[in-house]
Amino acid sequence: MVEGGFTKLLRKKLFFHLAQKYQPLGSSEPKEEEEEECELKIIEQEKEVAVLAPKDACKCHKEDLAKALNVDLQTGLSECSVLQRRLKHGWNEFSVENTEPIWKKYLDQFKNPLILLLLASALVSVITKEYEDAASITMAVLIVVTVAFIQEYRSEKSLEELNKLVPPECNCLREGKLQHLLARDLVPGDIIYLSVGDRVPADLRLIEVTDLLVDESSFTGEAEPCNKTDSVLMEAGDITTLSNVVFMGTLVRYGKGKGVVIGTGENSQFGEVFKMMQAEETPKTPLQKSMDRLGKQLTLFSFGIIGLIMLIGWLQGKHLLGMFTIGVSLAVAAIPEGLPIVVTVTLVLGVLRMAKKRVIVKKLPIVETLGCCNVICSDKTGTLTANEMTVTRLVTSDGFQAEVSGVGYNGEGNVYLLPSKEILKEFSNVSVGKLVEAGCVVNNAIIRKNSVMGQPTEGALIALAMKMELADIKDTYVRNKEIPFSSEQKWMAVKCTLKNQDQDDIYFMKGAFEEVIQYCSLYNSGGISLSLTPQQKAFYQQEEKRMGSSGLRVLALASGPELGKLTFLGLVGIIDPPRAGVREAVQVLLDSGVSVKMITGDALETAMAIGQNIGLCNGKLKAMSGEELDQLAEAELSSTVKNVSIFFRTSPKHKLKIIKALQRAGAIVSMTGDGVNDAVALKSADIGIAMGQAGTDVSKEAANMILVDDDFSTVMNAIEEGKGIFYNIKNFVRFQLSTSISALSLITLSTVLNLPNPLNAMQILWINIIMDGPPAQSLGVEPVDKDTIKQPPRRITDTILSKSLILKIFMSAVIIISGTLFVFWKENPKGGINPRTTTMTFTCFVFFDLFNALTCRSQTKLILEIGFFRNRMFLYSVLGSFLGQLAVIYIPPLQKIFQTENLGVLDLLFLTVLASSVFIVSEFVKLCEKHCCQPKHTKGCHN
Repeated sequence: MVEGGFTKLLRKKLFFHLAQKYQPLGSSEPKEEEEEECELKIIEQEKEVAVLAPKDACKCHKEDLAKALNVDLQTGLSECSVLQRRLKHGWNEFSVENTEPIWKKYLDQFKNPLILLLLASALVSVITKEYEDAASITMAVLIVVTVAFIQEYRSEKSLEELNKLVPPECNCLREGKLQHLLARDLVPGDIIYLSVGDRVPADLRLIEVTDLLVDESSFTGEAEPCNKTDSVLMEAGDITTLSNVVFMGTLVRYGKGKGVVIGTGENSQFGEVFKMMQAEETPKTPLQKSMDRLGKQLTLFSFGIIGLIMLIGWLQGKHLLGMFTIGVSLAVAAIPEGLPIVVTVTLVLGVLRMAKKRVIVKKLPIVETLGCCNVICSDKTGTLTANEMTVTRLVTSDGFQAEVSGVGYNGEGNVYLLPSKEILKEFSNVSVGKLVEAGCVVNNAIIRKNSVMGQPTEGALIALAMKMELADIKDTYVRNKEIPFSSEQKWMAVKCTLKNQDQDDIYFMKGAFEEVIQYCSLYNSGGISLSLTPQQKAFYQQEEKRMGSSGLRVLALASGPELGKLTFLGLVGIIDPPRAGVREAVQVLLDSGVSVKMITGDALETAMAIGQNIGLCNGKLKAMSGEELDQLAEAELSSTVKNVSIFFRTSPKHKLKIIKALQRAGAIVSMTGDGVNDAVALKSADIGIAMGQAGTDVSKEAANMILVDDDFSTVMNAIEEGKGIFYNIKNFVRFQLSTSISALSLITLSTVLNLPNPLNAMQILWINIIMDGPPAQSLGVEPVDKDTIKQPPRRITDTILSKSLILKIFMSAVIIISGTLFVFWKENPKGGINPRTTTMTFTCFVFFDLFNALTCRSQTKLILEIGFFRNRMFLYSVLGSFLGQLAVIYIPPLQKIFQTENLGVLDLLFLTVLASSVFIVSEFVKLCEKHCCQPKHTKGCHN
């Protein structure tokens, strides 16, 4: 009862507000009686008007539609009805669920196991009164967490951005008056008027149309605008077949129309995508998983050290608490606190390098994820192709054939006569010239600033005329009459006369071959009209079929004095061709073991033609439709999709299904796309890549990466960068762990065996600076090797600490420990340790460190192959560390602090030769691996 009373009160207040808002100028306040009467009317007509699904609405007659939505199609809704429906259906917009507060998102960054381990080591440092260590570790953690938080905070706005595609204004009929309203004000049952250039404000069932063409490519992937009708459909297929329904966010390209709102906000087709995006979680990246595993491995390693030290101490009868303190200190020292900083800096530099290549990366770890990517699923329209219809083939009525270069509406390119490859201009070949002239005249499109206003197919014909230098020929004719194109007759014709010439009228016609040929009795042969024979018709039909089977949209052109006596001029083949560089990029990806799959809403023939053209799966194509996908069980789907190269007639749900199936099969999936229909798949893929220019706001915000220039080939650069980053992180881990294990082993051995300590506290601190400082950090910025792209994608199960890396770490550590202990033994006099002993041992260890860093620049390539001078930061870091070590040895004030003394030239030479052993052995191992263990990977179509 209380709830009902509150609802009535709310309605009353809202109605009063609306009555004030819409009262005529100069009128007094709304009368109390009218308000009461309307309120009673609302309460009496508490009839819930439900939204209509497009598949139901398309089968309704206008009268049934008006009855179902309780609206008068001539006057529209009343303000009372609008208020009633808004209370039920809400505003025509998308509401994003309350997100977590910023502080909670920041704290979530601390859940990383490695970060928690570092915080634990900082706490131990405080307990053991090592305050400097605690401060440095805490500072490192805060820097890493803050950088990661800022990056991720910027990128988590995908759902909010959906509102940007909802148009702000529309023309709506209410209470018999055409009003200019905000799109968010619409409710089911509103009557909307559409004209050229309008974005559709809600899902509409059309009730009146005049030559209406709507661009639905962002939903369906179809490059060609859809012809819309107001007639009732008997059967409802998928959304591409609903010719009497238009969807929110699509664009009116031509004509005008009137429709009834059947779905708003989340109840629209657009809303379906919104809800699917809400349900999708962005998957964790392989690097994040690898770092999690590394954190756990280092934790176990730390506890192992503590346990071992305590066990040895207990066996020796030492005090357990003291041994525990030593064990904890060593464990803390073993944890590479520089690792998170190196990872973050490496990723940030990767992001900056990608930005220079016109690729925006929104989440740091995504850069590295590309190194694991083994399947790229790409949308066709606007991604692999430019979404610009282009004439690529001409066949004249007298048998001449020509091919056309250049893509889009900029007029760049040429027409080449086959097989001679002669470039044709104007009427240098009369038959080709007449064919191009007809296409230019029977045309309503205009090209301005390299974009088409009108139908894309007509734009393609204008662009063809521009390439032939015939674009102005249209101005030599005066148009007297137009017979517009309709989906029933499938042709368009114009009746013209030449300017300033007293000649007979001439008709120009274009359309489907089987329709145009019926109006022809002659054919053109070098400018002369000859009688059309059955043999000629059969030849044209064969050519039309051949062009159609290669994915071209074929138009026939004719001209003549009257319909029925036209001269057939020839055929024009139009397609949305692949972008420049796509074929080469696909080939490089296939060679590196990355499978490329095309997912499109287009028909099979067009999809196969583009697939063949770009070299998908080396020409061995296997295709599957959206309907076939629906019929497969989940288990069967995962095994089937791996071997399919082309998916056609797909919806957003199909795209999501394909990606999920590939992920279940163990693939790391990248999805590239530009439309609303790609948004859900972009978010659920391991890497979502959107187009910067052609892409919708939704696709850009759902993606992790944006290709600013819409250049598919830059994906190669991104994959190369991703592989390089992971290798750099491994190089750093190898260097730091081999150095820390060596230092720890020296201290542990001396502690356990009751030997004098070979290094003092200040010397250990200096080694720590080198271990975590510039030489180590500079390994993270090693430039990406040019052969990296040829390497197969790394498996998701590969950890940073692989068996091979662990063996190399221990190999380097054993050489460093052995060499340092040898120097310590050699320089240890019988009378006990003196400054020379510690200086030689200390310098030996530092030189080992620097040579170790040099060989850690690559795990597989020799230093001569990668070059000494490629990583300048590394050179400066090593040189700085070397000069710093000399300063520690030779400058008197520093000698006092570090307890060192001068060494002779022969001493330095001896230490250099000894320390270089770690470099020489590591390089020799690389050489053996190179000749004995060549990496194997298969090229091709599956993972």
